[in-house]
Amino acid sequence: MQLAKKILSRFPRLKLFLKPLYYRLKGIPPVSDSEISKELMRECIGREAPTILDIGCNDGTNTLWFLEIFETPKVYCFEPDPRAIARFKSKVGQRSNIDLFEIALSDRNGEVTFHQSGGQLDEELNKVMPYGWDLSGSIRQPKEHLRVHPWVTFDQKITVATSTLDTWCEKHGIGAIDFIWMDVQGAEVDVFNGGNKTLAKTRYIYTEYGNGELYEGQWNLRQLMRYLKDFNFEVVIRYPGDVLFRNTKFVETPKELAQKRTPSLG
Repeated sequence: MQLAKKILSRFPRLKLFLKPLYYRLKGIPPVSDSEISKELMRECIGREAPTILDIGCNDGTNTLWFLEIFETPKVYCFEPDPRAIARFKSKVGQRSNIDLFEIALSDRNGEVTFHQSGGQLDEELNKVMPYGWDLSGSIRQPKEHLRVHPWVTFDQKITVATSTLDTWCEKHGIGAIDFIWMDVQGAEVDVFNGGNKTLAKTRYIYTEYGNGELYEGQWNLRQLMRYLKDFNFEVVIRYPGDVLFRNTKFVETPKELAQKRTPSLG
């Protein structure tokens, strides 16, 4: 292995040539060095009033980003950690096109144990997150995360309300979904298992993935791809740690097609 790395380091063109073959043999797409962009989001969705689910929204940073991209999006946000919820309300405020649901989406309705993350990096982060690091909490128990990121602690457990994605959509009368943006720290399997009906009417999914079990039972990219393939999803582009899926069999309604053809005013 070390010899192969030395040879490839001396011959970068050979490495470039072999890279696609390597990923094909592994059964996963190559990694893009870029980040998902506003332009790609607009190209994918194709209209100014999309329905977006921000699952694991934390403090609303991505939520506000969606408002920069689209003229009148409807964004439904989900966050179970009270610390992040407080920061979301302070940062995002009250907006008519944003709804925050203080729950975790999972494979069951009721309640679930949530493993709160903690720890501090520096004085600047202490000001942003005075009650500790809240970006790594999960309904899945941490596993390799404890070794890979030893500065992040998981000393606190709380009970949070939970709903399946299908139950939530039925309760709130949600039809077709243009985009699911998901950051659930290893609980992707739980969200998907509780949202089979919803997946069938979703156009795009953008989610984190891991190559190991940072959290117990976390799926890797190949497992995510196999599961979503049954719902006609294929990988559009893979980023370092994130992946964008497209539903290849999504059938748009006449109303949605008409909305796309209607030019925006102004």
